[in-house]
Amino acid sequence: MQIDLLDVFANGPLSGNPLAVVRGGAGLTAEAMLGLTRWLGFSETTFLLPPDDPAADYRVRIFYPSGELPFAGHPTLGTAAAWLAAGGVPRTPGTVVQECGVGLVPVQITADHLAFRAPPLRKSGPLGAAERAEAIRVAGVDPAAVVAAVHADNGPGWVLLHLASAEAVLAARPVARVPVITDVGMVGPHPAGSAVGWEVRALFTAPSLALKEDPVTGSLNAAVAQYLFGAGLARDSYVAAQGQCAGADGRVFVSQDAAGEVWVGGAVRMVAAGAALALG
Repeated sequence: MQIDLLDVFANGPLSGNPLAVVRGGAGLTAEAMLGLTRWLGFSETTFLLPPDDPAADYRVRIFYPSGELPFAGHPTLGTAAAWLAAGGVPRTPGTVVQECGVGLVPVQITADHLAFRAPPLRKSGPLGAAERAEAIRVAGVDPAAVVAAVHADNGPGWVLLHLASAEAVLAARPVARVPVITDVGMVGPHPAGSAVGWEVRALFTAPSLALKEDPVTGSLNAAVAQYLFGAGLARDSYVAAQGQCAGADGRVFVSQDAAGEVWVGGAVRMVAAGAALALG
């Protein structure tokens, strides 16, 4: 087995979200995959496997410290980059097709970055009153700054707080622990004319029920984009920043094509490639 380390949604050296990609681990159990994920301590670790679907270029299993995910964004881009760097050649030139828990996810290859097509939301619409109050409490935001509170579930069960400004997003002070697994995202606009359109933060729950902040989050940015485009708050394309409060400085490039599909992209940098991995 080999392991690659990648920096996803990078905006300079070691500025994005780290990812470990394991190659050659088809014989590992789910328990071993989860154990390695927890030991590494990254927000996610992926396991690159041969595809089951003949339309896919590869299959991936995505783990985070609390279990397995059917989809996640920065692992999708990082795994595609690792597969390409290891010599993978996509069946369709310019597009990698990933097989994961939500089905087939296309990943576009451009000169500057990779971009995945956002999968459909599993759940959307406004939060109930109790859900809204709990999300506000967990995120530690000023209730007066909340423009909307919605479900944004595309695999991870995100709930999203739309705040009045990027400043309000950065001012949030999340709680240290939660009573149950809770994944909360926040988004707020930067002033008009800024190089970055929106500020994003993502909070997820560790197995200990401690609340952690993810540096840069593809799945949340995909759900945010679907909300923003759907509500008419963004058009065509924009750039999001994420990670400032978690020691990162990521950039996410979001666009909507003529068919209405949302694409979420970013730069992926290989930090270490092909290290031997021995488990057991």
